Amino acid sequence: MPTDTAPAWSFRHHWMSQAATHAMMRPDKPALRHLGETTTWAQLSRRSLQLAAALADRGVAAGDRVAMLTLNHPWFVESVFAANSLGAMAVPLSFRLAPLELDYILTDCAPSAIVVDAHLLPLLQAVPNATSIGTVVVIGESGEVQAEGRTAYEEFLSAHEPMELPDISEESTALIMYTSGTTGRPKGVMLSHRNMQVQAITCIRAMEMFDDSDVGFLTAPFFHIAGLGSIVANFVAGSTVVIHPLGAFDPRAVLDAYEREAATVVFNVPQQWDLICAQPDIDKRDLKLRIISWGAAPASDATLRAMGEKFPTALNVAVFGQTETSPITCVLRGEDALRKLGSVGRPIPGIQYRIVDADMNDVAVGEVGEIVYRGPTVTQGYWRKPQETAEAFDGGWFHSGDLVKRDDEGFVWVVDRKKDVIISGGENIYCAELENAVAAHPSVREVAVIGRSDERWGQVPVAYVTVTPGTGLSLRELTEFLEGKLASFKWPKDLVLVAELPRNAGGKVVKSSLRTRDAEAAGVSER
Repeated sequence: MPTDTAPAWSFRHHWMSQAATHAMMRPDKPALRHLGETTTWAQLSRRSLQLAAALADRGVAAGDRVAMLTLNHPWFVESVFAANSLGAMAVPLSFRLAPLELDYILTDCAPSAIVVDAHLLPLLQAVPNATSIGTVVVIGESGEVQAEGRTAYEEFLSAHEPMELPDISEESTALIMYTSGTTGRPKGVMLSHRNMQVQAITCIRAMEMFDDSDVGFLTAPFFHIAGLGSIVANFVAGSTVVIHPLGAFDPRAVLDAYEREAATVVFNVPQQWDLICAQPDIDKRDLKLRIISWGAAPASDATLRAMGEKFPTALNVAVFGQTETSPITCVLRGEDALRKLGSVGRPIPGIQYRIVDADMNDVAVGEVGEIVYRGPTVTQGYWRKPQETAEAFDGGWFHSGDLVKRDDEGFVWVVDRKKDVIISGGENIYCAELENAVAAHPSVREVAVIGRSDERWGQVPVAYVTVTPGTGLSLRELTEFLEGKLASFKWPKDLVLVAELPRNAGGKVVKSSLRTRDAEAAGVSER
């Protein structure tokens, strides 16, 4: 690589070199906005390299891990860029985890440094292994922070001049993203700079983000892959990202921010879109939304129609994937959403996929199999877990754990997670398929299906449901609704109404908690 006339980083394609390029070519353009405050591209690049120099002064080097225990704000992005500028790996942590859960992750990844919000210090202090972290940088300076031997972020950063960005390979690990661990201990998914740049290309293609005029709007938490994964295209294009504060979802506040910031590209889960579309003054808003995207859960035809009515000129895009694939693997565009209701769309062009049986034989169109992947978006493996990595890549393909079927047009339907299949009387019942059918009932807000042991059938499906306030639902009403939509052997044999479904820190339903509850309740249910 020629380096005698140009710095080596200028030949690279990752978010640090992109920030440095934008800092040179559009220095005063807003890169990030948060609570009305702007960070320009020049500021983002300079501050990241100042923080990198400060971390290097504390001994952080290539191959080390730097953890982040923060809310959503620009300092998180600076910290990721700073760690990566040293060849270190950024490890976002969920502040929703319990101390012992964080302790497992910190023990597993053994970070050399951690960046933490001041008001999250009590959580960090409750983590036994946190005392082994050599450098603790606190966002939100105070005398107490300094007295405790920790370093205030702004003081730590400002004491150093920005370092020169070294030559960091696109194949090096940028992130270790811990999975939510719904079935066991969380695993650290290693994602390279190459992974994230191909993710950016996927977003640019799916969202048609071809210039720097768009304004992205982030509501997903940074500790989830949907956070950084949804804004990497903005780093490539040099466009602005508005980072919305985390908290309970307030549709009016979100619409206010969309309007105030002239947001053009936004993502919400279907339930959030329901709340947004139901706002009485939405038709009077001066909104600039060009792309409205959704994912993480199925959308009903009522949700899709409401989105189409309220935002008739916007491109409606659904995305599907998982942490191990950076994350997007399938895209469903608005023109197909209703005619292919329930589908997650077609696999993206940049990924290889197959739908296979247990012996890795391809299944026929319309048959159920596991979807497996190869390609530049697929993880390098699990941090310090060679056996789990080998199992995940058995046969040379990454095993997603998603059981799917496809039609003759190439559209994919997820019928279940491989670990959640219910075998009842020798028949396979796919929880996701049943959940999608139940979710279409007008009284149902959320649903999770589990298997219950049964002497006659081996297992039977049980639906745990939350209903819309002011409505009710009985098992008879539900089965009458499902008649003609699903075979009768797939119908829930019990219905349990709950105030809310148990979720982990990543927002996923914890079915193991429902199984434990169901076993303990032993037939106590609401019918």
